[in-house]
Amino acid sequence: MIEDCQLVYDMTKEGMENALTHLDREFHKIRAGKASPDMLNGVIVDYYGAMTPINQMANVTSPDPRQIIVQPWDKSVIGAIEKAIMSANLGFTPKNEGEVLRINVPAVTEERRIELVKQAKAEAENAKIAIRNSRRSGNDEAKSLEKEGIPEDDVKKLQDDIQKLTDSYIVKIDKLMEAKDKDIMTI
Repeated sequence: MIEDCQLVYDMTKEGMENALTHLDREFHKIRAGKASPDMLNGVIVDYYGAMTPINQMANVTSPDPRQIIVQPWDKSVIGAIEKAIMSANLGFTPKNEGEVLRINVPAVTEERRIELVKQAKAEAENAKIAIRNSRRSGNDEAKSLEKEGIPEDDVKKLQDDIQKLTDSYIVKIDKLMEAKDKDIMTI
C-alpha cells in the first residue's frame, strides 16, 4: 500500500521535473543579446527530403558574443541550411561564405528586451500551470487510492507531500525566471 503512495508521488514528481526541463529548453531559445548555438536548436533543414535538425548536420559554434558560425559537414547543403535559418524567422540573416555561414547577431533594443522578458514570463507561467496540473493529477490518484482501501491518514500525508513538492518546484521556476530576467536585461 505504501508502494502505491510512493508510485503516485514519483509520477507527480516526474511530471513536475518534465515541466522544469521544458521551461529550461524554452529559456535557451529566448536570446538575451548574446549569440549562442542554442539559438538555432529549433531550426530544421530539408536534407535530401529528410527533415533534419541543424545540429545533426553541421558544427554550430559561437566564437564571440555577437556571432554564430554554422559549418556544415556536407558543404553541398549550405544553401538548404541558409534557407532553413531564414525561414525560421529568428531575426537575423546568415551570410554565406562558401564553406561556412556567418550569422551576426544584432544588439537587442530596450523595447525588444522588455518583449523578451514578457515572453519568458509567459513560458514560466506555462510551466507553473504544468506543475499545478501534475499536482492535480497526483491528488486525484491519491483520492482513488483511498477508495481502494489505503488509510485516510496515508492519503492525507501523500497529498501534503505533493503540495510541498509543488511549492518547491514553483520556487525553482521563480528562481529560473529571475535569472533569465536578469540575463535579458543585462546589456
